Amino acid sequence: MIIVTGATGSIGRALIEELGGAARAVVRRAEQGEELGCDYVVGDLERPESIPVGPGDRLFLNRGLWPGFVRAHQAVIDRAAAAGVAQVVTVSVRGATPGGLLGFDMHARADAHLKASGVPWSILAPVGYMQNFAGEVDEEGRMFGSYGKGRVGYIDARDVAAVAAALLTRPVGADATYELTGPQAPTHDEVAAELTRALGRPVRYVDLPVAEAAAHLERRGMPAGTARDLAALMAQIGDGRWADTTTTVAGILGRPPRSLREFLARTGAVAG
Repeated sequence: MIIVTGATGSIGRALIEELGGAARAVVRRAEQGEELGCDYVVGDLERPESIPVGPGDRLFLNRGLWPGFVRAHQAVIDRAAAAGVAQVVTVSVRGATPGGLLGFDMHARADAHLKASGVPWSILAPVGYMQNFAGEVDEEGRMFGSYGKGRVGYIDARDVAAVAAALLTRPVGADATYELTGPQAPTHDEVAAELTRALGRPVRYVDLPVAEAAAHLERRGMPAGTARDLAALMAQIGDGRWADTTTTVAGILGRPPRSLREFLARTGAVAG
């Protein structure tokens, strides 16, 4: 049995679709499971005993960041190891580093625990998601950041799900980390140009110093500490650490990952 946590997120929903519904989803509320149209249980990573793993199962471990992320992931990994699961496939981030900003540290600690668990593992390490552009364009056609001219190989979350599906349905291979990117790494000015094309109205990228970017994020309702860290993280990413692309998606799926233009065409562009 393939157990899917984070089943209602962008990757989880796409993964269940890729699996043709042949999975058991872990959802927080029964109505979410009904919407997914597959077998489900009500559970939560913060309650490891609610994650229904057994001998030979394959676990997809994923959920958005929250303060208890590391503790919960470690506990679920321990439960999976004790149950004798055949494989854990988890979603991390490219360049996860202990002591890094925001999710870079959290993912690094969870990943280290998985690697030491004795359970066969696959770690998916994508960069930024194309889905995150939703809502980034304001009413004046502006998107803000502190990336400078840095390039980012944004990836469609559906391609991450497709890779996960392949790994979860093929014979369990060697433990490995898979760095996942889209086919190109545009600057944010180039992203704005693609959004202009897709939306049919002008979009421009406004680059801000870190302090101003943090203040902008605060005005949008983000807590001050998180805003400061996110703005600083944007500037770090702008140094080029996410600029190179990989062929991992094509190597696993036998097709290239979707480009930003293809993604925008498929999703009907991005709401502004």
